[in-house]
Amino acid sequence: MADANPSILSHISIGTNNFEQATAFYDQVLATLGCKRILTHPGAIAYGREYPEFWVQTPINGRPASIGNGSHFGFVAPTKSAVHEFYRAALDAGATDEGAPGPRAEYGEPYYGCFVRDLDGHKIEATFWDLDQVYELYIEPHEH
Repeated sequence: MADANPSILSHISIGTNNFEQATAFYDQVLATLGCKRILTHPGAIAYGREYPEFWVQTPINGRPASIGNGSHFGFVAPTKSAVHEFYRAALDAGATDEGAPGPRAEYGEPYYGCFVRDLDGHKIEATFWDLDQVYELYIEPHEH
């Protein structure tokens, strides 16, 4: 089973200053992508489809959580409609808009996504990648 995880990352953790509100937000928003709570610890919850990949927690050092300038967290959406569901659920749960669902020419043809800021100000994204186009445009030309 350890070989089955397709991710290159073990996990990502973000800090929150309002744990109950943040976890309620992520319960609602990540459910649109088929994610759920995987592990729960005092002051920390891990989300994923099968693995604990995305943690929301109060900072271990006891200092206030802060956001990183230039960083954001992208979640895989299985379809374009899931990108729209994620976006609507996030806005309904109190997120602020950072870019409505749609293609982004600067990211290439296979990309379709959206951006929002969560309740703590972290920038998050839902992305659908058309894998047929990814292989056709980026992988197959380099396999010769």
